[in-house]
Amino acid sequence: MSWRRALKDTARSGITVERKRLEPLIAVRGAAGLAIVIALSLWLFGPAAAASSAFGAFQAAIATFQRSWRPRPELAIASGTSLAVSTFLGYLTISKEPLFLALLVVWTFAAGMSWAAGPTIGLIASSNVAIMLVTVTLPTSVAQAAGHAAMMIVGGLVQAALIVLFPVRRWGAHRDALADALAAEADYARRLRHDPVASFDPQPLMEARNAAAVTPRQARRRPAELHGARGIAERIRPVLASLADPAMGVPAEGPARDRVRELLASAAALLDAAAHAIRHGEPVSAPPAALATFRTPDTGSILTGAPYRAMTRLNTLLQDVVETAGGTPQEDTPHEGAPSGARGTAHSAENDGRSTPRPAPTDPGARGTAHSAESDGPSTSGRAPTHPGARGTARPAPTTRTRPTTRTRPTTRTRPTTRTRPTTRTRPTFLALIPKALKAMRGELHRGSPITRHATRVSAVAATGYILGTWLPLGHGYWAPLTSVMVMRPDFSQTYSRAVARLAGTVIGVAVATGVVQAATPGTLQSGTLAVASAALMYLLMRTGQFATQACIAAYVVFLLGMGGEEWTQTVPERVLLTLMGGFLAMLAYAVYPAWETPRLRTRLADWLAAQGPYVAAVFGSYADPSASNAPDVREALLTARTARAAWHAAVARATAEPVRHRGLSRTAADDAEDALAQLGRVAMLLEAHLPERGATPVPPAARFADALCESTHKGAKAIRERRVPTWEAVREALDAWETENPENADKVVRNTATLVLDTLTELSEALDTAVPPMTLDGTAPEKPNGPRNPKDSATR
Repeated sequence: MSWRRALKDTARSGITVERKRLEPLIAVRGAAGLAIVIALSLWLFGPAAAASSAFGAFQAAIATFQRSWRPRPELAIASGTSLAVSTFLGYLTISKEPLFLALLVVWTFAAGMSWAAGPTIGLIASSNVAIMLVTVTLPTSVAQAAGHAAMMIVGGLVQAALIVLFPVRRWGAHRDALADALAAEADYARRLRHDPVASFDPQPLMEARNAAAVTPRQARRRPAELHGARGIAERIRPVLASLADPAMGVPAEGPARDRVRELLASAAALLDAAAHAIRHGEPVSAPPAALATFRTPDTGSILTGAPYRAMTRLNTLLQDVVETAGGTPQEDTPHEGAPSGARGTAHSAENDGRSTPRPAPTDPGARGTAHSAESDGPSTSGRAPTHPGARGTARPAPTTRTRPTTRTRPTTRTRPTTRTRPTTRTRPTFLALIPKALKAMRGELHRGSPITRHATRVSAVAATGYILGTWLPLGHGYWAPLTSVMVMRPDFSQTYSRAVARLAGTVIGVAVATGVVQAATPGTLQSGTLAVASAALMYLLMRTGQFATQACIAAYVVFLLGMGGEEWTQTVPERVLLTLMGGFLAMLAYAVYPAWETPRLRTRLADWLAAQGPYVAAVFGSYADPSASNAPDVREALLTARTARAAWHAAVARATAEPVRHRGLSRTAADDAEDALAQLGRVAMLLEAHLPERGATPVPPAARFADALCESTHKGAKAIRERRVPTWEAVREALDAWETENPENADKVVRNTATLVLDTLTELSEALDTAVPPMTLDGTAPEKPNGPRNPKDSATR
């Protein structure tokens, strides 16, 4: 992408106002806290202290709007306290310019490094440094500076107290995250009806997992419907894919495919109902037609083998989701075609602590997704499939009745299982987070780190902007470094788009505020009221984009400093000029000392392959020795692969907006490689949906295949980093040995899946092999070193 196009795209992004859901009650609450602090400060200390303390309450309220799962009162108190410390230390050194400049460099470098601990901490730290440049100029003595700092802490405490006393949608963000995950799976089920190999973005599941981590205090107050539903949702996704994929036994057309489409539509309706109930805290209203689909008598005669097992497992998981979300009790009536004795008794077993026998399938597909389930959700291993929406937590276990079914099932063995007490994913307290944040910052403190480069840029620009602002005969020289610190981010697109938004928003906000001041000539109280109104509008429009936010902030500062006694003519012209200079310095710094993501795409791709390989190997390892107590943790490997996938997609999104040519990995090659790795994960997910029961017949060749896969993907990742094409001879040899040792096809499904794995790895190598091959004497291209692709029907891939 050229510089001209990159600048045009980032400018358009900066001035775009997005359509987002507004939260007026939260905006009113934040503005009320600001008004209380301003009124209290005016009454006790006067306009100067009121302006200083208002910045503390203003910043504390902004912190509570950040995308964080931590309790909002903690964010407000931490923001107000850190701003108070910064202001007091800054005032102690402001009289000695070299000392203050050194403090500014250290403070901005630390704020830049804090992005390593997460965007919320990075944004709070950067905002504190920017606001500190203003607040250090307001006190006139050390005692006043201490008083102003104390009032900033009070501002944070007031905002925290209002959050506790007047909660708005308590647990709303957590409810939205879990509901979004269920809604994403509902959409996935609908897409599978038309595209049996549709892709799925696990980002909503990752967000729901992040939201599920709570502090000990939160864990004691979390609503019941937020317990366990995410763990069940994690298990639903591979079952949906297994039910729809033609490779698992359902033909592309026919009665079986029609029944699968009906089941997927009903599953989507039930997931949507559960998502709506969780989002709004209401009981589940399960559609009767969707429930009836899972009770259809002839399902057992239409679906057989793996699709039938997927259907019964999906039935059970949907029942669990509806129950967890707050469904209405109904009778546990097994549908025709379900295994006999399929009445749920696990809830009664939980009540009295006894073990409950359950039917255990006789084939390797019986274990379901036990490894992919997380321990923070209620266990469902002891419950047989019934229709979704059935509940039985308050009833004793009914006597199991047998009834004729349309098809005969082999006799199954039973083994006792016990419902385990679910555990909670814990989030460290705020004090315990400090050493973790420092560790993350130390981990990024090296020359090649983009976080370190960002910290270096922002500290150098802040010092340069402060020196230039002080040297120029404009006054209020801190506006230039303030703008630079506010707009600079670790990546190119955000830095440039925020710079454009800052300049455009400042011009609009200053123009509007100046017009109001000239027309009304407000006094101290009126200026404070206008400042609160500007802040309320900013809180309301904060999620719509930087342009509207910066316009409101500009008006807020004009009114607030007017309350402190400054005339608009003393601030408006200088603010516009110095804002322009600060934005220009920020953009110039990134161009001179960049941290481009494009050259690191190969490393991100290699990291994804290095994480995806152990996940696929862990799935095959479960088939090699189902009864092993030290089997690889499929769940942890899956989470690692998801994290690497998310890092890859974030890197591609950043690289797409950069004015940098690719270096060895073109956009086409990156897209093809991404498709191959996504297909590799999907193949493993289909096999994971049918993990074998403990005690099932082992598949020894799967162990050698898993070892070869682990070793080859590790070497392949190294080859990608070194700009070489990975090869898969070890995987091919393991697969050939598998076919030689076990020609009876007793493990046909697992072996065919291994063949698909090799095919996807071959496609990955072909995507990365961008060299033009020489032509042979007959005019055809030579065969790739990894061999030809598998000629299987693409529908099975």
